[in-house]
Amino acid sequence: MKEPVEFRKVREFGDVISDSVLFIKQNIKPLLKAYLFLCGFFILASMINSVLIQLQLGNLLESGNAVEYSRGGRPLYMFYNFTLNYVLMFVFIILNYTAIYLTVLSYISLYIRKGNVAPTVAEVWSYFKYYFWRMLGSGIVMSVFLGLCFALCLVPGIYVFPAVTLFYPILILENAGFSFSFNRAFKLLKDEWWITFATLLVVFFIYYACVMVIQVPAVAISMAGAFMHNNNAFFGTYGVITAIAQQFSQVFMIIPIVAAAMIYFNLVERKESTGLMERIDSLGQNDTKDDHPFVQEEY
Repeated sequence: MKEPVEFRKVREFGDVISDSVLFIKQNIKPLLKAYLFLCGFFILASMINSVLIQLQLGNLLESGNAVEYSRGGRPLYMFYNFTLNYVLMFVFIILNYTAIYLTVLSYISLYIRKGNVAPTVAEVWSYFKYYFWRMLGSGIVMSVFLGLCFALCLVPGIYVFPAVTLFYPILILENAGFSFSFNRAFKLLKDEWWITFATLLVVFFIYYACVMVIQVPAVAISMAGAFMHNNNAFFGTYGVITAIAQQFSQVFMIIPIVAAAMIYFNLVERKESTGLMERIDSLGQNDTKDDHPFVQEEY
């Protein structure tokens, strides 16, 4: 059996990806357990809302078109339901990604502090609720920032994307604030931007390939519906299956989040050798001490 994955070490391009996969493989059961317990509610709620939206769209197509449906005497009812569901969809997207990032990064932080031992769900939950509002607020601001950068001729978005990716591990793994995490992400990327971007590109390619595996049934149904005489009636079923598949595929977000943590530690070790110095200092010491700033707090 292979040794538990050590995060605090220098890695080459291929090692970041292979060790990320190895970490997920070694921790698949406790990590998925934490994922389901802490993210399950948001995923289920988002799934139900997405299904309702798809069913509404299917009803519109079956009735002929949106204009005829609105003339049936319920234009305000239609507008209200669509508006409410799309607002909820936007809210659930934010909560989903916040919960997923926070669960995985909290798990990694505890895994490291426990000496490469898998934490329990209760331990991950203690970190989860401590960091939740910080992660939620910071995530919204960084998403807006990244969106604006991509809107400015695409190039600025590509440039800041690696820094935004590193922002979240810094926020949790260093128990840092927004400004510190933002500035530190760019400092760590100095002279390492190209290799970091290339690594992230491969990681997200793997992520999207895994997502497509889940989406294959929906694509197959869509292709079958294209040959049907009345495929409008078929749209509702296709939409529901697609919505469910999209929610299930979010579990693969674990891959780029773990890889982002690997990249973060790789850059820290290259520039600061923090992990190496800690291992040297710990030689001959029998007692282990967790110096996390809130480890003694009550939850």
